Amino acid sequence: MTALLLKIKTIIAMMLVGLMAGTGLTAQKRDKSRHAGIMYTTGTQQAFPFNSADYTYDIRGIKAVMNLEAARSGMFSFEVQAEPGVNRATHQLLNEYFVQPDFGPDYLDKREEYTKEKTITEYVINIGFQARMNLSERISFFMIASIGPMYSDTETERLAEGFAFSDIIAAGAAFRAGKMLFEIRPGLRHVSNADINFPNSGHNSTNIDFSVSYCW
Repeated sequence: MTALLLKIKTIIAMMLVGLMAGTGLTAQKRDKSRHAGIMYTTGTQQAFPFNSADYTYDIRGIKAVMNLEAARSGMFSFEVQAEPGVNRATHQLLNEYFVQPDFGPDYLDKREEYTKEKTITEYVINIGFQARMNLSERISFFMIASIGPMYSDTETERLAEGFAFSDIIAAGAAFRAGKMLFEIRPGLRHVSNADINFPNSGHNSTNIDFSVSYCW
């Protein structure tokens, strides 16, 4: 699983570099498009490619979505996206032996505490770069990689309470009807705190997002 997360982070880094380079393309002489709206997200750890037997993690959330086109080349456009939002997650440790003596002299008490189901509130601001392939005025496909700061209000055996980072990589499809844009976006998410605090194994989820936005 560590190798998988490393690959995901490598892909995110490569996409960010590529998309930032894409913003240097010569834009066509046209007004840059923008859209803003709302997104609903749902996800679970108990799905491919994660599905760890050590814990459960299910997430629901609402985000505001704001996109600005940075550049366009032919049928491809490159966008900067901001996603501030609030998530509610449920988490439970299933494998009590995940908690070992490195958690402290009271690790046996922590096993008992961590195996209780917990509700977590996450406050997140993801900033990402999105590449979109516009098949027509109405239909497009896209890929996005984003990262941003997060605050988690509840400690688990995998992530300390407080500051962390939210990493997302996803791909999706969009349909535009007039000024309205409808998108569906399956993807992967990982949250951890870059070893700022212990513990830092992080939470993973396979997500699917639905959004509706107004374009101008």
